[in-house]
Amino acid sequence: MTVDGLMNEGQERGRVTLQVIADKLSLSTATVSLALRDSAVVAESTKQRVQELARELGYVYNRSAASLRTARTNIIAVAFHDITNPYFTELLSTIEDTASRNGLSILLGTYSESLEKQNKVFATLREYRPDGMIICPAGGTTSANLRLLTSAGIPVVQVSREVPGTTLDFAGSDDARGMELAVEHLLALGHRRIALIGGNTLISTGNNRRTGYRNMLARHGIRFDPSLVVEGFGTRELGFRSIQRLLQLDDPPTAAVCFNDLVAFGAMLGLRHAGREAGVNFSIVGCDDVAEAAQWYPALTTIHNRQLEMGQSAAELLIRRIADPQADVRRVVLEPRLVVRNSTCPLR
Repeated sequence: MTVDGLMNEGQERGRVTLQVIADKLSLSTATVSLALRDSAVVAESTKQRVQELARELGYVYNRSAASLRTARTNIIAVAFHDITNPYFTELLSTIEDTASRNGLSILLGTYSESLEKQNKVFATLREYRPDGMIICPAGGTTSANLRLLTSAGIPVVQVSREVPGTTLDFAGSDDARGMELAVEHLLALGHRRIALIGGNTLISTGNNRRTGYRNMLARHGIRFDPSLVVEGFGTRELGFRSIQRLLQLDDPPTAAVCFNDLVAFGAMLGLRHAGREAGVNFSIVGCDDVAEAAQWYPALTTIHNRQLEMGQSAAELLIRRIADPQADVRRVVLEPRLVVRNSTCPLR
């Protein structure tokens, strides 16, 4: 195995190294190494010469040798409880883009909302010796669950959700404020019986959004009614079932704020099955503003949580933490905004 991190897989003898490339181009091995990693400190003309020769000779980067030399793998792990929700797909996409721009690859692990599966995923990802991890923890995760990673010295950044009692970097949205904006919009339309569908106390986003919901009602002198709150993880099925049950109350709601857009999509379908229509005789507000929200019928009024910026911030926080493990802990909390479309209407 060469110490310079490059080898030609097809040559068992006399394999070509960084030194060979350097000699052919009359460059130093350090310059060749930087050029092959597309470093900004090397002139573009030099990078082009080096990379063209590497392609011509069919060189393959020897990651194992490089990681032995630098004690880094240039891999970051991403562990999410869900990637079926387009919100997390959007997060993952921008994390990968930011990582790639910085010469990093990603490993992905998922675990639904299962703590048991999460522990197994954390253990497996740790075996690959990633330089760091970005996690969105499963519901009910405690600081003890994260010690599997932190005790191994792996830098960890939390994204979207955060675990109480941890001192880890975090990138997310101001979830309480987002829910306040949603409820305030419905109150301005004349609604007073406003349901909250989805979320629970096992996750920070659920706690924070419920806090925002209650705060805005109290600010307008409206009594909190627990019969209008339905707990649960954010799925279309939850929205579909819950809205039909809420409509059967003696004093049913005229509007609903939903934990996320998936719940809102399900609630809109549930309304249709009950002979109602969002934006006509009932109001629905989602949360996240995934791409599908603008394409739904009717287009969904929702809270834009800036997930693309969130994913980029999480990746940048991790890159910073990897470079300086002793840096001060940072929390990037993004300001959400209300996006008004066609799923809300004045009280009739």
